[in-house]
Amino acid sequence: MSDAILHECGIALIRLRKPLSYYIEKYGTTYAMNKMYILMEKQHNRGQDGAGIANIKIDQKPGFRYISRYRSMKPQPVADLFSKVGKKYKKGLKKGGAEKFKDERWLKENVAFMGELWLGHLRYGTHGFNSIENVHPFLRQNNWRSRNLVMAGNFNMTNVDELFDILVGLGQHPKDKVDTVTVMEKIGHFLDEEVQSLFRKYKDKFTNPEISELIENEIDLQKVLKRACKDFDGGYAMAGLTGSGSAFIVRDPSGIRPAYYYADDEVVVVASEKPAIKTAFNIDYSQIEEIDPGHALIITKSGDFAQYPVIKQLEKKSCSFERIYFSRGTDPEIYQERKTLGRLLVPQILKSINFDLKNTIFSYIPNTAETAFLGMMGGIEDFLVSKQKDILIDGKPSVDSPEELLSFRPRVEKIVLKDAKLRTFITDDEHREDMVAHVYDTTYEVVNKGKDTLVVIDDSIVRGTTLEKSILKMLDRLNPKKIVVISSAPQIRFPDCYGIDMSRMGDFVAFRAVIQLIKDQGKDYLLGEVYEQCLQSENEENPVNYVKRLYEQFSYEEISDKITDIVRPEGMKAELQVVFQTIENLHKAIPYHSGDWYFTGDFPTKGGMRVVNRSYVNYMEGKLVRAY
Repeated sequence: MSDAILHECGIALIRLRKPLSYYIEKYGTTYAMNKMYILMEKQHNRGQDGAGIANIKIDQKPGFRYISRYRSMKPQPVADLFSKVGKKYKKGLKKGGAEKFKDERWLKENVAFMGELWLGHLRYGTHGFNSIENVHPFLRQNNWRSRNLVMAGNFNMTNVDELFDILVGLGQHPKDKVDTVTVMEKIGHFLDEEVQSLFRKYKDKFTNPEISELIENEIDLQKVLKRACKDFDGGYAMAGLTGSGSAFIVRDPSGIRPAYYYADDEVVVVASEKPAIKTAFNIDYSQIEEIDPGHALIITKSGDFAQYPVIKQLEKKSCSFERIYFSRGTDPEIYQERKTLGRLLVPQILKSINFDLKNTIFSYIPNTAETAFLGMMGGIEDFLVSKQKDILIDGKPSVDSPEELLSFRPRVEKIVLKDAKLRTFITDDEHREDMVAHVYDTTYEVVNKGKDTLVVIDDSIVRGTTLEKSILKMLDRLNPKKIVVISSAPQIRFPDCYGIDMSRMGDFVAFRAVIQLIKDQGKDYLLGEVYEQCLQSENEENPVNYVKRLYEQFSYEEISDKITDIVRPEGMKAELQVVFQTIENLHKAIPYHSGDWYFTGDFPTKGGMRVVNRSYVNYMEGKLVRAY
């Protein structure tokens, strides 16, 4: 993606289902740590602002620490975390010697991160300051083991104000008005109530230590989550651990955020992406299951697990951006989907170059568009085979040299190269922009000047600023006749409020194009009318997306043409055309992940509808803030 955006976080969870001694004997003392490291490292694409891990020792004796947690914001936070854990292990080995380092009870009493339950998190910050206090997992502490709660998640809530007010109404005094705090405190509140309910049930029948053990074995996390999640509006995959060793992973009712799990008689493991689980445990993809929307995968203290419904399921709208860009392309399904996105663009591409393959060079904007590029070239080659068949078999049109016909191949070059991040130490905007323009570089002397067309594919175009300030200027220096920029994703028209850092309407080049078209046609009155509708929607029980009305005034092609005008750098010599994937082809390529609200405006929750209308109000009022 040429326009960098922050996005969904990543989660990883491991529950060892057998005694720790089993793994020490079979795999070695560091088995669980190594597996968690692989799970997190194979999801590092999901978060580089920070990372954290937590560990629970089940049935630890009183007087010994049973919860360990590290968080890091170092440049390589995952490596930093496990370096610290490794130091704890080395310290334990030095203290107890090789024999003690294989003794389960001694390890649990003397070495941190030697528990059966692990939770990891990788963070991309979309809200608030990027400080260590914002890094998951979060910890809600209590002297009752069953009331301790460790939480990490991949989520954004659209109704933080409402959730905050609910907590205040319950009698709490939240320390901050952010979704991470409100979510954990709400779940924590009902966890407390569940523990207290069980205590009342047994208080006249058993001693307090006996009651504590009964509570830990009988706690009903499904009930807790049903009560806690009923007011949540957003996209989420949240994982939680209790101090007593139970765990849960709950997924939003539309399945917006991803969550997958694998289980056998040794482990239960959860991650945001399938390839991480496959790599860590060397299993087949068919063994990895998806956590159902609106359900929680609950793991009891004893290690039993099952999925339970906790909130009424809505129509499944899993995020299509996961498939286009965010998730690792090593997932075989995602790999094929990205290739199909490229292949389906071929008719539009051929039209844009007037079918002149002889004088066209194909390339891509690194690094994430490479798979779509492979699909695009496969489609171009299929077209050539079809045309060669027409010529050789049907004799149309006639050809002088069969050898020349059969040897023809589309021209592929690595035109665009992405350099390592340049450090923009210069602070003034004018010179920083000049530095940003050099993030990309190009290969020279492969273009026939004034004759060739360059076709360059990107996986999506959000703001268009990198195209305008860097890539197009750079490509124009090669003196092509025409440059065609292809987006394997449709036009991004609306904000996301479920995890991706795209919340301000004015940032989107498609929105800027529509505003310009409206002004060009003298329809400025529409801007005010939609503004009034958006203002009124705050009080509507079932709000609709009023911003759609602006886009409905123009065809898809008209908006693409205006985007072309906007991103065209001043003084550019080559002809320019920007071509976008269609919504229809998006769903053909990615049939099982139909969440497309950033393209269509069809938000799956009421909160999403309110966010898009509020985002437009902010734009009209000149407020450069998030709409949720």
